[in-house]
Amino acid sequence: MTQSVPVLLSTTSVYPEPTAVGFELAAELGYDGVELMVFTDRVSQDPSAAASLAKHYGVKIGAVHAPCLLVTQRVWSADPWTRLRRSVQAAEYLDSPTVVIHPPFSWQREYAAKFSTVLDGLRARYPGITIAVENMFPLKVGKRNLVPYRPHWDPTRHGYDAYTLDLSHCAASGADAIAMAERMGKGLRHIHLCDGNEPGADQHLVPGRGKQPCAELLGSLGRDGWDGSITVEVSTRKSGNRTRRADDLHESLKFAREALAAGADRG
Repeated sequence: MTQSVPVLLSTTSVYPEPTAVGFELAAELGYDGVELMVFTDRVSQDPSAAASLAKHYGVKIGAVHAPCLLVTQRVWSADPWTRLRRSVQAAEYLDSPTVVIHPPFSWQREYAAKFSTVLDGLRARYPGITIAVENMFPLKVGKRNLVPYRPHWDPTRHGYDAYTLDLSHCAASGADAIAMAERMGKGLRHIHLCDGNEPGADQHLVPGRGKQPCAELLGSLGRDGWDGSITVEVSTRKSGNRTRRADDLHESLKFAREALAAGADRG
């Protein structure tokens, strides 16, 4: 079984339970670590508190997700540059090698215009941190598709040094996940493992419960000896209780490791 690719648990995968439960379940289920989603939960916003949780549960923080969702536009600061910089600083403090960031929103014109330059500056200052830009998706407004990101929801249209590939976002955008991974090439450093069905819905299903080529993608990465990282980022809001939530997260971890191992066996 492939052990070189860490499989992390996003702390947002336990929502609406708090960040601390993400660390607890990651340890209980045998994940290789967590991806800390900097969210509205105050613990997630405090690197020292996150470090204490990591120490208490014996769980590494393998990635930090910057607060770039609509609901986190004022976490740490209303300034997107400050939020990005603090995310990278938090990753350095937590000894986390990866920061996940979304493309700028279309209304963040100045931030969008300087985004690549800012990323280059942060990479030069923090060379041990990979800042991986995530693929997003258009929003459906009536019969129209609205692109709320600048320059595009598909970061390969612009080109960055490092990427996060989110499979639920591929489903929501109608993008071919395998083709997008190929466009990302060696810049593909991080995966958000989840599933989805039809365009227009960002479902974040347990892998294998939707129509995305989750096993095929992970198998190819395992076969090629890919050395990035994977985060299970699924929605368990409808699980109903802790036992079902844990079952869904265990199933997701098992899926990831078996798909990677199957690919490695073919390599």
